Formats: sequence, structure tokens, C-alpha cells
Amino acid sequence: MTTKTKGRPVFELRAGSVHLTVQRIPGWLVALIATASGAAGTWLAQR
Repeated sequence: MTTKTKGRPVFELRAGSVHLTVQRIPGWLVALIATASGAAGTWLAQR
């Protein structure tokens, strides 16, 4: 097995003629979602 083998995609969407495949999720996107979730949770807890 080589180091450049294709793994299963993280997300795959097929709708008609549209085919969207995400191979990996960027770290900055994970950090952005975590920050936004924490801020929303804090805001909801203080209401």
C-alpha cells in the first residue's frame, strides 16, 4: 500500500447531475465551528 491511497470521502453529496465530494475537513473550519458553538452555548446559558 502506498502513502497516496484514496480513502473514503468525509462527505459525499449526489443530487441529480450535481456531485460534491469533500475529502478532508480543514482545521480552520473545525476551529470556527467550535468557537461559534461555544459562543452560542454561552449566550444561551446566560439568557
